[in-house]
Amino acid sequence: MTHPFDGLWLAPEDDPRSSAGPAFGEREVLLGYLRHYRTTLELKCSGLDAEQLARRSVPPSTMSLLGLLRHLARVEHHWFQRVLQGKDEPRLYRSPQQPDLDFDGAIADQAVVEDAWTSWRREVAAAEKWLSGDDLDRRVSWQGEELEVRDIVVHMVEEYARHTGHADLLRECVDGRTGQ
Repeated sequence: MTHPFDGLWLAPEDDPRSSAGPAFGEREVLLGYLRHYRTTLELKCSGLDAEQLARRSVPPSTMSLLGLLRHLARVEHHWFQRVLQGKDEPRLYRSPQQPDLDFDGAIADQAVVEDAWTSWRREVAAAEKWLSGDDLDRRVSWQGEELEVRDIVVHMVEEYARHTGHADLLRECVDGRTGQ
């Protein structure tokens, strides 16, 4: 008899995304989805070496799992540090000369991998800490446009959802793993 979860990434009892029950309220639901997708990205990138993470599986695209990790660190930093908190900091993994540095600089080097994980974890932790005390209705002005925190959180859910779909395909090309 085959196990009903054969071929899945993890057995349900081992999945860190499992929750104690349904989320209630807008804040809990939005932040729960964001946390879910962040964990999914981490799972899709886990257990791979520098070459596997940097592998560009769909030529001529520069997209790789390592590039996605760097890109999402950049996006976290941009929205939560620069836009919502108004910090005047240079963009992470981006410059005027290299706007796609997050992907173009995702090379098979252990130091690049360690930097990407460190940056992504730092930015996620900072965003989670900041969001724990902020109001979703609060508005900020960014480049002449008024934005609500809620809109940025929804955008981040969308960003992660799209890129975890890419990560599914990239990971399958690397080692054949597919999953939930």
